[in-house]
Amino acid sequence: MGCSKAKYEELMEKEKWEDSGLYQYTYMYGGGALSNEDILKDLDVVEPVEVTSKAQQRKSMPVYSGTLKYFPDALKEVSKCSIAGNKQHKNGDKLHWDRNKSGDELDALTRHLIDHSVNPVDDDGLLHLAKVCWRSLAALQKYLEGEEV
Repeated sequence: MGCSKAKYEELMEKEKWEDSGLYQYTYMYGGGALSNEDILKDLDVVEPVEVTSKAQQRKSMPVYSGTLKYFPDALKEVSKCSIAGNKQHKNGDKLHWDRNKSGDELDALTRHLIDHSVNPVDDDGLLHLAKVCWRSLAALQKYLEGEEV
């Protein structure tokens, strides 16, 4: 199992992302994915490389390839919730998240999750699970910004 150190270094340059401030590397070998621990153990690499520059930090977050590309249909459904919420709160034509209105993300997402088990589609025609996702993203955003959720 494994590959030469030169091949590993070549692969490191192609595929990297950040996890707790450290790069992690993966590659395909013999039809199966090797874990990062297997790669490092096989190559006797003991110290991970630290992310040092802002450019490296930005490139270590695969927003498109690690999120948008995985969930295109789900994210389109969630975007419908943004439009519906904009109309509901009468914010005009331009999309705007009015944080002063309906800020009970965790309660609302829980209600939608419960309602999904009864009927997957809400009264307004939107999926309860899409609303759960929207509320979850809103709660996460607020938490990351330091707001109490």
